[in-house]
Amino acid sequence: MSLITFVFLVGGFILLVVGAELLVKGASILAGILGISPLIIGLTIVAYGTSAPEMAVSVMSSFAGQPDIAIGNAVGSNILNILLILGLSAVVTPLVVSRQIIRSDVPIMIGVSVLLFIFGLDGKVNRVDGIILFIGAVAYTFSLIYQSRRQEDSFSNDEFVAEYAFSGNSSLLVLGKNILLILVGAALLVLGSRFLVNSATEIARALGISELMIGLTVVSFGTSLPELATSLVASIRGERDIAVGNVLGSNIFNILAVLGLAGIVAPNGINVSATAIAFDIPVAIAVAFACLPIFYSGSRINRWEGFLFIFYYLTYTGYLILDAVNHNSLPIYNTVMLFFVIPLTAITLITTALQERNSRRKI
Repeated sequence: MSLITFVFLVGGFILLVVGAELLVKGASILAGILGISPLIIGLTIVAYGTSAPEMAVSVMSSFAGQPDIAIGNAVGSNILNILLILGLSAVVTPLVVSRQIIRSDVPIMIGVSVLLFIFGLDGKVNRVDGIILFIGAVAYTFSLIYQSRRQEDSFSNDEFVAEYAFSGNSSLLVLGKNILLILVGAALLVLGSRFLVNSATEIARALGISELMIGLTVVSFGTSLPELATSLVASIRGERDIAVGNVLGSNIFNILAVLGLAGIVAPNGINVSATAIAFDIPVAIAVAFACLPIFYSGSRINRWEGFLFIFYYLTYTGYLILDAVNHNSLPIYNTVMLFFVIPLTAITLITTALQERNSRRKI
C-alpha cells in the first residue's frame, strides 16, 4: 500500500462529489426546460441524482468481483443517511416532516429494507432479485409523479425553484450546456467510482480489514457526501421537505435501483455475507423502523432526536471498529447497548409517539 493509493482514494471522493453535483444540476435544469414541475424534479432527479455515487460504486464493484463493497456501500449509506445526515440536519434546525413521508415513504423504506434481507437469506442477490428490485424502483418513481400531480403543493414548488432555480431560457445553447453537464457528471462518477473501489480494496487488504467494513464505513461516507451537502444546505436555508425527502428518496433508491441494477449486471449476482445478514442489514431495518415514532411525534425531527441519531451512528461505527480489531471490550459494549441503551431509547420514542397521538385526539 503506497501514498498513491490514498491519493486515488481522496481523488475518487472528489470526482464523485463533483460528478454528482454536475449531474444533478444539469438534469434538474434540463427537466425544467422540458416542462417537468419542480416538485417532481426534487422528488426524483435530485434525490436519485445524489445517489448516483452509490450507483456507480456498487455497479463498478459488482463488475470487479467485489460484492461486499456493493452491499456494504448501499447498506452503510442508508444507515449513514438516516443517523448522521438527518441527525446533523435536525441539529442545525428542527425538520418538518410531511404526512406523505410518514404514511408512504417511511413504510416503503422499511418494506424494501426487509425485502433486501429476505433476498439475501440465501446468500445472494441474484439476477431475478435484481430485476424485481429495479422494477420496484420504476414503480416507486411513477407513483411519486402520480402523487405529486394529484397533490400539487405551491409551497414545495417554490422551495424547489429556490433551490434549483430555472431561468426559463430554453435556447439551444442552454440545452446543449446542460446536456454536456450531465455527460461530464456521469463520466466523473464512473472514473471516481473506479478510483474509489480500487483504492479502498487495496487499503482493506493491506490492513487486513474486510471489504464489507470498508464499504460500510469509508466508501459509504464518501458516496453519501452529496446527500450530506444537499440536506445540510437545505436545513440551513430553512427549506421544508428537501432535507428529509432527499434522504428517504435516496435510501429507497439505494436498495431498489442501486442494488437492483448491480444484481442484474453482476455475472453471478451479488454475494451477501453472513455478517451482513446477521448484523448490518438488520441494523438498517431497525434504523428505518426508528423513523416512524420520531417522524410521527409532532411531524418533525427535533434537535434532541437529531443528537440521538448522531449518537447511534457513532455507536454503530464504534461497534464496527471494535469488531474489526476483535477488541476485548466488545462483549461488554454489546451488553450495554442491547440491554440498556437500545431498550431505554425505544421506550422513550414509543412514549413520545403515544403522547403525541393522545394530544392529537384531544384537539
